[in-house]
Amino acid sequence: MKTVKQKEKESYEVLKEKFGYKNRLAAPRLAKVSINVGTGSGMKKDKHRNELVMDRISKITGQKASIRGAKQSIASFKIRQGDQVGVSVTLRGLQMYSFLDKLFNIAIPRTKDFRGLDVKSVDNIGNITLAVKEHTIFPEATDEELKDVFSFAITIVTTSKNKAEATEFFRCIGVPFK
Repeated sequence: MKTVKQKEKESYEVLKEKFGYKNRLAAPRLAKVSINVGTGSGMKKDKHRNELVMDRISKITGQKASIRGAKQSIASFKIRQGDQVGVSVTLRGLQMYSFLDKLFNIAIPRTKDFRGLDVKSVDNIGNITLAVKEHTIFPEATDEELKDVFSFAITIVTTSKNKAEATEFFRCIGVPFK
């Protein structure tokens, strides 16, 4: 089975015919993968929630997560500037490719009633954002951790210039679309 990195290298030949690229650097490629978890009001009730989420995201991604603070105060949500409201990880290089292999081949097919990702989730800049409803679809989440299930967002950032290029590039690297 080919990895995402191998598929990305081979995608140039397919995209060159369709979009008429003159060299390899004009073709889209993966830039980074950003994983974000919003803990929000949960951290007010349980101070250890952020550490728990940070530990599990670190196990899933293979890279230490960082806690993010609120950018501004919002009185109606009882949040002050600097309060811990989320956890974030940015993956590049080999960790990005290994995470995407695990995501496309193991985790996403394990979701309940999975029929493919929607093509509409690709935005006009050429990125795709996926929502994972339960972190337990990853093999690193053990059965004893089922009491604190959380969701998170995965944003795959590319160097493509528009939606058509990005959609074709994502098909080439193996994103399971409908």
